[in-house]
Amino acid sequence: MCGIVGAVADRDVPAILLEGLQRLEYRGYDSAGMAVMGTAAAGIQRRRAVGRVRELAASLAATPMRGDTGIAHTRWATHGAPALENAHPHMSQGQRVCLVHNGIIENFEALRDELVAAGYVFESRTDSEVVAHLIDHCLEQEEDLFEAVAKAVTRLEGAYALGVIAHNAPGRIVAARAGCPLVVGVGIGENFIASDALALRPVTDRFIFLEQGDLVDLTATNMSFWNARDRAVVRSTVRVQHNGDATDKGRHRHYMEKEIHEQPEALRATLESRLGRERVLEQAFGIDAKAVLDDARSVTIAACGTSYYAGCIARYWMEELARIPCTVDIASEFRYRKLVAPPGGLFVTITQSGETADNLAAHRVAEEAGFGHTLTVCNVPTSTQVRESDIALMTEAGPEVCVASTKAFTTQLAVLMMLVILLARRRGLSAAKERELVDALRALPDVVRKTLALDARIRNVASEFMHRHHALFLGRGAHYPVALEGALKLKEISYIHAEGYPAGELKHGPLALVDEDMPVVAVAPGGELVKKVQNNLEEVRARGGRLYVFADAEAGIAADDGVTVIEVPKTHELLSPIVYAVPLQLLAYHTAVLKGTDVDQPRNLAKSVTVE
Repeated sequence: MCGIVGAVADRDVPAILLEGLQRLEYRGYDSAGMAVMGTAAAGIQRRRAVGRVRELAASLAATPMRGDTGIAHTRWATHGAPALENAHPHMSQGQRVCLVHNGIIENFEALRDELVAAGYVFESRTDSEVVAHLIDHCLEQEEDLFEAVAKAVTRLEGAYALGVIAHNAPGRIVAARAGCPLVVGVGIGENFIASDALALRPVTDRFIFLEQGDLVDLTATNMSFWNARDRAVVRSTVRVQHNGDATDKGRHRHYMEKEIHEQPEALRATLESRLGRERVLEQAFGIDAKAVLDDARSVTIAACGTSYYAGCIARYWMEELARIPCTVDIASEFRYRKLVAPPGGLFVTITQSGETADNLAAHRVAEEAGFGHTLTVCNVPTSTQVRESDIALMTEAGPEVCVASTKAFTTQLAVLMMLVILLARRRGLSAAKERELVDALRALPDVVRKTLALDARIRNVASEFMHRHHALFLGRGAHYPVALEGALKLKEISYIHAEGYPAGELKHGPLALVDEDMPVVAVAPGGELVKKVQNNLEEVRARGGRLYVFADAEAGIAADDGVTVIEVPKTHELLSPIVYAVPLQLLAYHTAVLKGTDVDQPRNLAKSVTVE
């Protein structure tokens, strides 16, 4: 969602801010802006643009701004349409205060009415402008900017990350965080704020992650922290090592293509140091893992989007191997249930970013309901979700820039399988079975590498999808969520309407849609369910439907008129959902490229959904 960058230094900061915004483009946005000030310039200078960061960059190139203190923002519309007046940064009346804001202010209407009565005139329809005027109003009672911000945030209801500058406080940024991520970057003779450490990679590798309710007063050479109880505190500095080419496409045309092809190494990194010769190494999951897993008598999983489908696959594994009750919930709905926590319930969240608002809310609801322990599967070790969970099982996917998740999904599944094995071990999983699964996990990166060799074949198949308006994806058992994920990928980046269905449900409704213009994709690896899937495929053929079947050589499905078979490398039956996700990612990618859509930043979507 929205991105924040701020800098206070002994040099001009617009170039730093602009590069930070460019590194946050993966989050999704509809406008961008920047405000700077300095001792040599009178007042606050502001520049905004609707559209891409490149529009802001062009404006700055034509008419440069200079200043040693500044804030910048990429906005995702939540209040008010994408428009210049709604873009950040927002300024108060008289241009005394300027701020950037991520999050939602739930009581903005009441505050707006109060400020209008006090004589303030609003230029936008955003909740963020309310905060700018509120801080300005507080400055009439409090001469110091920090005191004004501290007083203003006590009036705010909702979630926010704020970066604030004021014309009477040169060389200072005041920042506050409640419910939305915000990090301080520590430099030499310069300091920074950002909503994601990735934005500050070119200028520092030292970060301080603000806690819930924190405020920070920043200058180029000093920083002071206060917590939610208005007490001065010391926050520890963390050194974050970055992958040198994490935000470069390299030889690839898009980030999505790059990230699809990074999956063998991402899986290898996720599995390494966690697999012994014959066992999953429980100690690799932290010192608290044993106590948490010993207590687990049932598992509840909450996640959103692609991560939700990873949870759905894990449920099949959990019940088959661990023989433990498992439910999977969409996190955005979980918080609205009348929740009953089962005795010994382990609550699991699955998230790439660790900052998804719905996941965090579900986590807090689960804690209030009395779940015994919380565990997160996450890709960002410094994220809020990791800090708030009892234990965290980290994926090692590396930064995932494309909005559509690929390598995060497959690495999540690898971690979830290791979790299932650890739980199953407590419930009688034999040493021989665990050794079999460990061997299969160890072989998984090479199987995925062989699967990626299907790239050219699938590109040819994609040419038959680019002019279609609808598609149907079918799967049985643990491959039903794979079908759902394949449909999601196709719809979100190619804009083709696609639906995933259990293959057995075909004749209970969706068969009515099947005709020669409706491609049907089937995930049909060999196994005990393959005969049932074949029966479903015959039903499609009988209605003139065009079939695209992803199957291994043992499935016994032959290509024929109206039937295209893409042979997928053989893997362990339980791990096949991980492998079969990959060709469906490639199908979606190549279809989108052929259609000319914005693959990495599909319309209306954002990478990290940090508001409800």
